[in-house]
Amino acid sequence: MGSMADVETAKRNAALRAVADHFNPSARYVGIGSGSTIVHVVEAIKAIDDDRIPRINFVPTGYQSRQVIYNAGFQDIKFDSLPKGITIDVAFDGADEVDEDLNCIKGGGACLYQEKLVATHAKKFICVADHRKLQPRLLSKWPSIPIEVEPLACRSVIERLESLGSHKPAVREGHMQKAGPVKTDQDNFIIDAPFSTLLLPKDIELSNSLHPTHTGLEGNGEDGKWEVEKLAREIKSIEGVLSVGLFFGMNGEEIEKAGKKVGGQKPVAAYFGMEDGSVVVRRADETERTLPPIQG
Repeated sequence: MGSMADVETAKRNAALRAVADHFNPSARYVGIGSGSTIVHVVEAIKAIDDDRIPRINFVPTGYQSRQVIYNAGFQDIKFDSLPKGITIDVAFDGADEVDEDLNCIKGGGACLYQEKLVATHAKKFICVADHRKLQPRLLSKWPSIPIEVEPLACRSVIERLESLGSHKPAVREGHMQKAGPVKTDQDNFIIDAPFSTLLLPKDIELSNSLHPTHTGLEGNGEDGKWEVEKLAREIKSIEGVLSVGLFFGMNGEEIEKAGKKVGGQKPVAAYFGMEDGSVVVRRADETERTLPPIQG
């Protein structure tokens, strides 16, 4: 694994490519996510010389991203101040891990509820990350699923997560000794819930085709095996859970084709800065290509 300087360069390369491909200076509303990679996205936008950019309303996913927007000299607007009927033109955000189908784990920075609000109300969500986040399946390297929970419900939620097969789910604690649990911008707690590596529908289809005489694999937690969407929906149904750090299902473009305006969680494309300076782009149509870095 490269140095942290190499990782930051990889993030910057991914951000430059993503902005070049998906940022339109004529946009009215642009979502800005949380985390270190998004700093590079904002810097890439700031470097564009276009007098339309100051008129854009940038929608943050939390306190940290609001500060990044402010420090860049851009105009921010809170999610709940968006005009009625408006959808965000594009949302840029990072991820803790992304699988082959563009399902994402998010919430390592404890902003997952607002991140999901912005992603689901965007015409398209663009994921920007470094090579460490590019994995074949979720929970390949990232250890757990972040879950935002109302504090009073934490104990009962943990008990339910254990019954679903999570090994030692726990409330996330602050970095400083005696600081107590991490609190989100909504004053909720984060539970980190480890599970076995999550399956994709094609894994279930392959398993059942190879073993047609056996009881079919369903991905409903049997033997600890969960399919991404099934686990996400099961966790979300627990009383006290506000948001689950699994972004799954349709993306914004698919939602629009289905005749709806909001609800897409997955990115339409994910950009990964690689160790060799290139950028790998995964798209919703299952294509993947490798591009050279943009000089800038």
